This record gives sequence, structure tokens and C-alpha cells, in this order.
Amino acid sequence: MQNPEIVVLGTGMAGFGASHRLKSEGLESVLYEKNPHHGGHTASYRMDGFIFDEGPHVSYTKDPRLRKLLADSVNNQYETIKVEANNYWKGHWIKHPAITNLCGLPPDLLVKVLHDFIDRPKGDAVSIRNYEDWLIASYGRTYAETFPMQYTRKFHTTTADNMTTEWVGPRLYQAKLEEVLLSAVTPQTPNIHYVQEARYPARNGFVSYLDLFKAESTIFRNHCVTRIDPGSRELFFLHGGRAKYDHLISSIPLPDLVPMITGTPKDVLDASQNLACTNVVLVNIGIARPEVSKANWTYFYDDDMPFSRISFQHNMSTSTVPEGASSIQCEVYFSRKYKPLQVSPEECIDPVIDALRRCGLIREDDKILLRKAMLVPYGNIIFDLDRTKALRTVHGYLDDLGIAYCGRYGDWGYLWTDTSFISGEYAAQKILDRITAC
Repeated sequence: MQNPEIVVLGTGMAGFGASHRLKSEGLESVLYEKNPHHGGHTASYRMDGFIFDEGPHVSYTKDPRLRKLLADSVNNQYETIKVEANNYWKGHWIKHPAITNLCGLPPDLLVKVLHDFIDRPKGDAVSIRNYEDWLIASYGRTYAETFPMQYTRKFHTTTADNMTTEWVGPRLYQAKLEEVLLSAVTPQTPNIHYVQEARYPARNGFVSYLDLFKAESTIFRNHCVTRIDPGSRELFFLHGGRAKYDHLISSIPLPDLVPMITGTPKDVLDASQNLACTNVVLVNIGIARPEVSKANWTYFYDDDMPFSRISFQHNMSTSTVPEGASSIQCEVYFSRKYKPLQVSPEECIDPVIDALRRCGLIREDDKILLRKAMLVPYGNIIFDLDRTKALRTVHGYLDDLGIAYCGRYGDWGYLWTDTSFISGEYAAQKILDRITAC
């Protein structure tokens, strides 16, 4: 093959997936990254002796090829984690998923959950128009309203009746009646979480999984793209520079990417701005105590708890905390479309610490070694009822321009580590097919 100028925008899992696929075919690419560091949402941050990832990250792919790639990237130096997740609801600590761990809930609630689960609509009586319908058909109304619908409002910042079911996959367990009944009478239940075992780098945080790809790539950091001219095939950067390309792959979030493109029609611009996602304030806490929880992450449902999920970085790898310390990362969700952020990230810290004390994770006599907040503008895709039409318009426009897209915010999907990397490979394959066809 000839060696055209192939540009990849972004250095997260998807961006490196694209460049690695191209390299496997003997083609070099240039990666541009707006930040002074690589990694995108796979980045890890050092804070006063602690390491925090940009949200909870573990790798639990079963794909042998990707398992080997990631293991090779850290020279086989990784932790193998037996994943433990739980829930907090009104003072109760409940194993995950709650639907198969009902023992200990208030008797009146338990009776209603069981009654509705048994009596839920089935077969031809089920009409699934949205995520709320799916939840009620799967679990019965009482459980659906008490747990997943409440969590949806906190995590996705919108209501279940405004969401599709395209994203669900294995994330919500479809319980059998026998499992639900057993869990009502005994706390001794099996772990049926969809993530049983995961891997995490032994040192330097989750971003270490990108070490192999970083070493083989040409990366220009501090290169924030402000304009793309598809006619001249030229990129313009914030610092005043510019670069030519023959083929372009982007992992830039679609609501940011589309307005950069010269000559974009109004209907496409409007569609890009109608794509909804959360933004998240990550409140990172360091505690001078070696164990605050045995869980890897916990889901919170109560409205008086500002976070919807917390994770414990030290339970991924003890190398992420100073000796004798532990860490808590709390996710507080907002969204431009449904729940705008009206305070500074720092103003989230005290309410988070207060809530951690009220639920018992932080003791009154605990010494807090670190308290920092960071705003992540793109958290999770919201699969609202507007998404499908808007995404079809945006992706169709990019396809017409020959701009390949990848990653969670390029595909605008609920991608994990492995699927993000594969998304980049698919985008690279589009470019390879075009080059071969020429």
C-alpha cells in the first residue's frame, strides 16, 4: 500500500485501536491530542500520592486477542480482581444485583416486590415502548420504581420513560422466579454480577494499558482542533497551526466535532446538539485508613446521597494509594440537556463527604488526606428517545464526508474498554477499504 497521510484525533482506547490496526497493515498514522497527556477517558491522574482514573476502569474482556494485547502492554504485570459490587438503599447494604438479594429489606416492601414480580405482565400483555416498560415487564412495578428507575434519574439524569433499551445488554440481570424467592429468605446467594473477574495494571493506573500503543505511535499533544475543512482536507488548531490529511479518523465527541466542520448544514448541527450525554463531577477522596470497603464499586439510590455510584481505587490495586491509605471516587452526574451543573465542581466536595459520613464509609475520626474534584464534560451516553434519529443524521453526514468515527463519543454508544478499542479498529478498516479501492 502507499502511505497516505492518515490522521487520528484522540488518544484514548479507540484512537489507539485505530492506529494499531493501521500499523498492522504497514500504514503509519499521526495522532493529535488536545490534552498535555494521552489517554482520553482512559487517563489516570496522580494526586498527592494517590492515583485516580477518570471514572472506574477495569478490563473484563473475554476476547483472547485483546486480553493478550493489554497484558503485553503492561508486561503481564496486572492484578486479577474478583469483582464485588453492592448497593446502598435507605441504610441497607445489599449485594448486587438487588433483585436476587432481597433478604433484609423491610417486610412490606419485600411483599410488594415479590407480588409484583410474580404478577408482572407477560407474553402478549407486554408492550415495550421504552426503558420503563421494559423494567416493569422484567421486574414488576415496585422493584422497578424503587431501584432501577430511581437509579436512572440519578445516573442518566432523565426518566426511564424517556429512554430506549438499546444500551441494556447484560447490564441488568434477568432473574428467575426461584432466584428471587430464594433471595427473600436467605442472604446466602451466589454472585451473578455480569463482571465476575477483571484485570487492572499493577502500577501507574489504568492508563498503563496504553503503554504499548503509545510507544508505537506518533503523537502530538496540546493540539486542540478548532476547525476541519473537508474540502481542502485540512485541520486547524487552537495554537494557530494547521495540518493536512488524506484520511481522517475521529474519536472527538460528536457534539464537539460537527460544529468544527466547515459548511455543516443546520439540520446536522441541530442533530449533533440534540445528542444527550451526562457530564460528571468526580470527587476523589483519600483516607488515612487501609480499608473503607471490600467492594470494588457501590450503587446509591437515595436522593439525599449526591452520588449515584462510588468506586474504591485501592481495591483495584494497592499501588494507587500510599501505604496504609484507601481511596473513594464518587460520581455526581449532571447533563446539559436534562440537569445542568449549577455549582462549581469544588462545591460538590462537602456534600459528598457529608453523605459518605452518613452512610458510614467515612468515620468521624478519619483523617482525610485528599479531597479533590474534577469535571468530566462527557460521562455516559444518554439513550433518550431523541438519540436514534439524531445519530442517524450525524453519522450519515460524516459518512458522506469520508470522516471515520470511533469510540464511545464517536459511535455515541455505551462502549467498554474492549469495544472502544475494536471501534477504533473498525474505523481504521473503513480507511483501509477506501485505500484498497483507489
